[in-house]
Amino acid sequence: MPPSLSTVPTGPRCPRYVRPFLPCLLTLLMSTIALSACNTIPADYRPLTPAQQQAAAPIRFLLTFDDGPSASTFFSNSTMSILNDLDHNPVQSGIKAVFFVQTRASNGGGTPLGKQLQQREEASGHLLGLHTSTPRGHLAQVNMKPAQLEQALTDGVADLTAVAGTPPLFTRPPFWDYNERTFLAYQAHGLHLILTDLSANDGKIYGVNFSLTRRSHMLRELAEVRQQIAQGSMPIVDGVIPVIVTFHDINRYTARHMQEYLQILLDSARELKLPTAAKPFYDDRVALQQALLQRAVQDGRAPVKLPGLWNLLSHRSE
Repeated sequence: MPPSLSTVPTGPRCPRYVRPFLPCLLTLLMSTIALSACNTIPADYRPLTPAQQQAAAPIRFLLTFDDGPSASTFFSNSTMSILNDLDHNPVQSGIKAVFFVQTRASNGGGTPLGKQLQQREEASGHLLGLHTSTPRGHLAQVNMKPAQLEQALTDGVADLTAVAGTPPLFTRPPFWDYNERTFLAYQAHGLHLILTDLSANDGKIYGVNFSLTRRSHMLRELAEVRQQIAQGSMPIVDGVIPVIVTFHDINRYTARHMQEYLQILLDSARELKLPTAAKPFYDDRVALQQALLQRAVQDGRAPVKLPGLWNLLSHRSE
């Protein structure tokens, strides 16, 4: 285990010029160790048999983005960069994605630029889903009082309806945390709950904004998905298996490496001998919507427990 701040020497054994950097250095060490711990193919992984390979439907990656849009004008805007790369890239042009929006975030969706980017996402054929509607960004909905939750959902649905002209169909709550009460509230507002199969783990990692193990990490996560495919537990929609992938469009590192991430997904599928559709990413809004409806959480009485590492490292908390 990495040392805690209380055990790091700060006396004569620790040079004075090093001390100001200790918190950042320790955060980097802890994050690297934590991420590295989940970057190997599972020990119980078994390749598909030839019969399973022949019977398996091809997969199609369904891209989702949380926390945006970015309102930054420093150097470049990460959401804008990702939109550009989805439109034009060497893998498949015109990719459509789902953006789970913080509609009233004071540093994002609630700003003039944030609203413009939501309009661009809608006009470009992407889907907008609700993430949060509170100006402070992430507030755990499971801790909200009924009236507060009702107001948050009412505001968020109204915000996205104003952008798209029709009410949103999908939500991914802050911290991905829900219970039966919030699940029923989502249903009352016509919102379907969406989780994920693969995650880039690119949410707010304190002190770290890069990934040295993005390729091996995606390979491991897709290997786990393939096990589910072998067990017949992944639904087939229009002849393909939708595999949901999650990124954060406010992450500058993700934005700079978006095209690489697209290639990593294809390379991982190829390495695992997992067939992909002729179009490996969704490029049609209607097909995207139908796939999401089939992948939505159906029962809110038994919330899916996400790994502790995901909760610790992959969500913005402000």
